[in-house]
Amino acid sequence: MRILHFSDTHISLGLRRIPFTDWPGKRLAGGFNLLRGRGRHFADAARKALALVDLDRELEPDLVLCTGDLTALSTHAEFEAARELLEPLPDDPRFVVTPGNHDVYTRPTVREGRFQQYFEHGMRTDLPDLRTDGAWPLVRLPGDDVAVVAVNSSRNNFLPWRSSGRIPAAQIDGLRTALEHPRVAGRFVFLMTHYAPCRADGSPDTKEHGLRNLDELLAAASPIDRGAYLCGHVHDVFRRRIDGFAGEVFCAGSATYEGREGVWVFDRAGPDDPWTARQGRWTGDGYEIEAEAARVSGQGDGAADPDERV
Repeated sequence: MRILHFSDTHISLGLRRIPFTDWPGKRLAGGFNLLRGRGRHFADAARKALALVDLDRELEPDLVLCTGDLTALSTHAEFEAARELLEPLPDDPRFVVTPGNHDVYTRPTVREGRFQQYFEHGMRTDLPDLRTDGAWPLVRLPGDDVAVVAVNSSRNNFLPWRSSGRIPAAQIDGLRTALEHPRVAGRFVFLMTHYAPCRADGSPDTKEHGLRNLDELLAAASPIDRGAYLCGHVHDVFRRRIDGFAGEVFCAGSATYEGREGVWVFDRAGPDDPWTARQGRWTGDGYEIEAEAARVSGQGDGAADPDERV
């Protein structure tokens, strides 16, 4: 089995494409940040998003997992562009997606369910009876001993300097129930959400930028004894172990941020073989995946070294 994980494409079409009625509120501050220089980091995002589709064709993964921030300011034009650039992935049964904070940037965006309008097929679940909050938690069961379980940690922050996340209590309860469900318990679990549990150096994220109820998430995820935590939000690609989670954290950073582009590719040769991970990097023309694979630690067979090459 093979899994491709990417995040934070931040597709933007420029400020002129934003209707005047959409400017009041936080989007005005976001537009100012783009003008101030943030936008230049994602100036080539469209070409890199197209390259993700090329990478999918090359690798032929069984699943493609996206941990959000497909857009910069969650406008209709950006969502339409993101869908078009990533075609045919948004409607592919292999695609699983959870929104980022930029995808739910304003209150009207959330009220309209704009993310769901454009990426509803990526929010399919194999266990609909376990949903406790809209589409969440989302559960996919691609094999006999693998599960993908996603929750939505993103929210609209009214204050422009805040970009923190919080997982609603109903989803925390639903996650705990899902992980203890007979069809999920005992599987290797890829836990998906937008917010990272730490920074690249292992330090906690700030109160204004990080996941406010991380401890609640990790407590709900305690039934996982074999798994990986997949995320984005922090625009650095990294992997590390953290206290409170049995598996390993894989942050895909951003697939399009200039100079930091990256993706993760997970492989397993057979049901009795361990999962391995390889990082993908941008070459200027496309994404190149490392030749050597490193075993994923936390697979119920002792604390393997994350740098162990196989």
